[in-house]
Amino acid sequence: MTEPSEVERVAEARTRIIEVTADEAIARRTAGSALFLDVRERHEWNLFRIPGAMLLPIGDIPASAPGTVPRDRDLIVYCGQGNRSVLATDLLRSMGYARAASLSGGVRAWMDAGGELED
Repeated sequence: MTEPSEVERVAEARTRIIEVTADEAIARRTAGSALFLDVRERHEWNLFRIPGAMLLPIGDIPASAPGTVPRDRDLIVYCGQGNRSVLATDLLRSMGYARAASLSGGVRAWMDAGGELED
């Protein structure tokens, strides 16, 4: 049996997670009610990011999340376009982060909705 493609893995993971729109994410950031978790690579993070976000590249989640990411906060996980964040959110939820949600469309949707960025 062949391995599922990334598109198939993302589609399957999407059935198990919650996604929030950019407008919802902006409102939650304004209210201070969620921690933003950037799962892109450091070179992407260095270009720009959502202010106050925490960097945790997707490949580092299994080893680093338990010691660095709080379980008692709402998490909004994001990447560039919203695919890695779906996979990362699915992984985090499987690790007991029940309050993790993915930013639909990623940081690009955030920018299109007028969300603030820092570099």
